[in-house]
Amino acid sequence: MNKSLRIGAVALAATATLTLTSCGFGGSSGGGGGGDDASTLSLLVPSYSDATKGLWEDVIDGFEKENPDIKVDLEVQSWDNLEKVISTKIQAGEAPDIYNGGPFAGFVGDELLYPVSDVVSEDTLADFQDSFIANAEVDGTAYALPLIASARALFVNNTLLQQAGVTEAPTDWDSLLDAATKVSALGGGVAGYGMPLGSEEAQAEAAVWLWGGGGSFGDASEITIDTPENLAGAEQIKKMIDAGATQADPGSTQRSPLMDIFIQGKIGMQVGLPPTVGQIEEGNPELDYSIVPIPTKDGSPFTLGVMDQLMAFQNDGDKQEAITKFFDYYYSADVYVPWVQAEGFLPVTKSGAEQLSGEEALKPFLDVLPDAQFYPSTNPKWSATDGAFKSLFGQLQTKPAQDVLTEIQAQVDAG
Repeated sequence: MNKSLRIGAVALAATATLTLTSCGFGGSSGGGGGGDDASTLSLLVPSYSDATKGLWEDVIDGFEKENPDIKVDLEVQSWDNLEKVISTKIQAGEAPDIYNGGPFAGFVGDELLYPVSDVVSEDTLADFQDSFIANAEVDGTAYALPLIASARALFVNNTLLQQAGVTEAPTDWDSLLDAATKVSALGGGVAGYGMPLGSEEAQAEAAVWLWGGGGSFGDASEITIDTPENLAGAEQIKKMIDAGATQADPGSTQRSPLMDIFIQGKIGMQVGLPPTVGQIEEGNPELDYSIVPIPTKDGSPFTLGVMDQLMAFQNDGDKQEAITKFFDYYYSADVYVPWVQAEGFLPVTKSGAEQLSGEEALKPFLDVLPDAQFYPSTNPKWSATDGAFKSLFGQLQTKPAQDVLTEIQAQVDAG
């Protein structure tokens, strides 16, 4: 999993924005490994929170009651140990039947996974958000099922915008620049737009702008950073900085502490995540704010999506039917929605989004999920790309945009 999906500290069950820490506990309610018993499935999962093991045990109890001829052995590992554990099991010929993790392209290359169409019903497969299932494809075939999602939206300080004479939240770059400049002009340590270009998550802020201008980071086969489309977004960032529409020194500002300043009421607008709702409730419950879609160059819908997956290893052909039954049970709305809600994430199914559409705090994020775009994480050069953005993108504050993109592309190409 991309660790940015693990969210921390405040639980707000009333608004379905539980923000839970990943405690790193590991345990097992049974043995691992594929085994030869077609009536027993092994399930290896990471710990998202204190509640993870109990939540999976509840799912398993319900499944086994409906399918008394199938047993599920659960193993929970910390994220720090997960990749080592799965690698060791595969090398020993004991891969779990079902695995919850992040990157999976390597497993596909080694022909270890079932295509998802072989292990879910047509109805279940059709229920996934199209953009999420597409992100689980390698060469046009999906080999992993989306499990949980996180998306981004623009948090707006209503009070500051009103004081600056801005009557509507911005929807495109021109209105965002205008609104942010007016808010910054209020003075008193107030910034119009929170622009975190520091190493913590520069790749995310870059995606917000570069993709919002029609660019991309590429795909599974090619990383493309130094493009005219991406240049438009990078130059818009510089325009924001040069206009004084952002906080001071955006090139070295980290996202988390900057969001704390937004929560304190000193930033007009900043891109945030679902857990930000809980952080505001804890840190400044009196803050008057709204959550709206991220402004883009022309106002077209877009969000940066992140997800983890479930996948099935081809250990024993006799288990395919049992795996299908488990996936179909788990992704049924009455089972899946309480699970994903308790872990504090967003559902990846259309039925799940519909069931949670009445949750006011989640609705802005659910609304943009169908328009989610993703990092090209199945590309072998994605790690180098991620590192290049984190180390170089903040230089936009002082260097020409074209030079920065060229340097990032060169670092990516060098591997």
